[in-house]
Amino acid sequence: MEAPLVSCDDHLDLNMLPADVWTGRLAAKWGDLAPHIEELENGSAQWVCGDQRWGSWAGKPLGFSGPKPIHTAYDRGGIEDLSELRAGNPALRLQDMDRDGVWGHLVFGPVTSIRTDNEQLMRACYAAYNDWLYEDFCAVAPERLIGVAMLPPHPEPAIDELKRLAKRGGVKQANLQIAVCEPRLEDERWEPLFDLLEESGIVLSFHVTVFPSATKAFDKYKGSPGATFLHAKMFIEQFLDPFVDLFAWGILERHPDLKIVIAESGVGWVPWVVEELDYRHWRLWECADFWDDKGGIPHKKKPSEVFRNQVYGTFQQSPTAMRLTEFWGPDNLLWASDYPHPDSIWPHSERTIGETMGHMEPDLVRKLVGGNAAKLYGLDLGKATVKGRLAIGSEARAA
Repeated sequence: MEAPLVSCDDHLDLNMLPADVWTGRLAAKWGDLAPHIEELENGSAQWVCGDQRWGSWAGKPLGFSGPKPIHTAYDRGGIEDLSELRAGNPALRLQDMDRDGVWGHLVFGPVTSIRTDNEQLMRACYAAYNDWLYEDFCAVAPERLIGVAMLPPHPEPAIDELKRLAKRGGVKQANLQIAVCEPRLEDERWEPLFDLLEESGIVLSFHVTVFPSATKAFDKYKGSPGATFLHAKMFIEQFLDPFVDLFAWGILERHPDLKIVIAESGVGWVPWVVEELDYRHWRLWECADFWDDKGGIPHKKKPSEVFRNQVYGTFQQSPTAMRLTEFWGPDNLLWASDYPHPDSIWPHSERTIGETMGHMEPDLVRKLVGGNAAKLYGLDLGKATVKGRLAIGSEARAA
């Protein structure tokens, strides 16, 4: 069958950003403190902000050769020269999307890369990136390149930036890098953010990061083959506390119009957690008389009911996820290609969808690969001129 594909977790990392993203937008007063590119002695280049080195820039050779310890989608797709910054070049990115049979990308920015102790500079860097994302990058094809705004990881600057974004309009989703956010979400300082998300209709997302700065998992084991397996732990541990906090402290129940997307953390661990939350909810209400003279119990709805109304999850190639559609419901799972990350299925999205969903009913597949995204983000898939060709349904099952 043919269907418009909308990938709900794709990337535009620091290494692929144009060199003038910040120098072209920040006020002159920041001078050399503004994030900029510095070339190293070996010919490679890095992003530098003040005394912080943020990471490599692919516009120059990386300065090493030989076997790689990790492959990206580009390696699997036969692309060796990254100096054109394909992910950050709208025209080249659209070519890569066409090659993959994908109509739309939800584009996440450089997670956890903005680092500075100067709060005003930090605020300015987030604002400059978001303005560049919508005005220069997504504007090339706004129906296909759906930018995810970046929010600072602390309440007051995050709230101020969201206010600014809501006023400018056109923002469908904003990302809070949950692994480095402080304080925890139950802190009342976050409440105005949740209020504003509800009022504006902007979806909130949490995206995983695998950088060592977000977890100590690699400290002892980095550089060993076994460290590769630690990603399975890191994907879950970053989300578990904030996910439970959404229910334990009534955040979602107080904000019934708030929509949350948990991106790239896997969806298979979620059912047991929600099941356990339901059980704890029952145990709480079993002793309701104990709480009668202590203010009562604010948790009126079962966590599973709140979950189905407000939480969405992304997946790439997950047979487990396909077996959990009854739990998640047909409307709350969002397919993704993860372009161009190491876990990405680009440029084989059509084939991978057929391999993992070929046994499923076509109407459900249409929802998972694009229909749910269209409903959540208000997309008009009738405009899609690129459609995936998928081996789905009775013929696929017979084969």
